[in-house]
Amino acid sequence: MKEKRQYKRFTATLPARLEVITSSRKKVYDLETKNISASGAFVYTKESSFFPKDARFTLDLTIPSDSIKELAEVKSLIECEGSPVRSTSEGMAMHFDRECYIMSLRGS
Repeated sequence: MKEKRQYKRFTATLPARLEVITSSRKKVYDLETKNISASGAFVYTKESSFFPKDARFTLDLTIPSDSIKELAEVKSLIECEGSPVRSTSEGMAMHFDRECYIMSLRGS
């Protein structure tokens, strides 16, 4: 079977905050990613089957810079918006609508 993905997917466990927006409510979950690419991400969540098909998401990913001594106090925050693509018993895959914003944060 030919790979349909346009971008390479990377296995990465990153802290993530997922804001789920539906017509009736907004709810926030603190999760972790399983993998990520330039166009989407898979997040671990047992609640993915409860998200309606028309749900919108904002995903904030925090990328620690601990491996670089000079940047030990700096973290990057990536904010992406998207929609659900599929769900499994482990979690949910989401597709990003556009390029994500990368912001630099100082300290914790």
